[in-house]
Amino acid sequence: MPEKITFTVNGTSRTVEIEGSEKLIYILREKLNLTGTKRGCDDASCGACVVVVDDEAVKSCTFPAKKLAGKEVLTIEGMANGTNLHPIQRALIDAGAVQCGYCTPGIVMELFALFHRKRDATDDEIKEVLSRHLCRCTGYEAIYDGALLARKYLSEAVDR
Repeated sequence: MPEKITFTVNGTSRTVEIEGSEKLIYILREKLNLTGTKRGCDDASCGACVVVVDDEAVKSCTFPAKKLAGKEVLTIEGMANGTNLHPIQRALIDAGAVQCGYCTPGIVMELFALFHRKRDATDDEIKEVLSRHLCRCTGYEAIYDGALLARKYLSEAVDR
């Protein structure tokens, strides 16, 4: 029997009807047309589907939609302010870490959760969260360099 749940997505309250077995990625892509979150493996191994739920990075392909009630969800669509990219997005571009771009939204969201929790995350902490993501295009060095640059950009933004 369908039930209605209400949660916040990118600052906007949304109510959707669910059957009970849907995953968050389905709700985002199919019910809310937020297609920036990418479907990759459907078994939590690639990281393409990462979004932030209540300040924590989660793999939306395995996150049950029924757990969304009252939660705050941030997707890649909520990162930029109009045409002004978030510093994490800008850093990945500046570092040449974006090639095909399929994995990029999940990486951006993973880094956002990390830096939101710990602005001065260590190199090892950055490497650990990036290890949760697969990228078929880069050798990962550019992504790591972009993450380090994001940490710098975020630090500079706070210092201003």
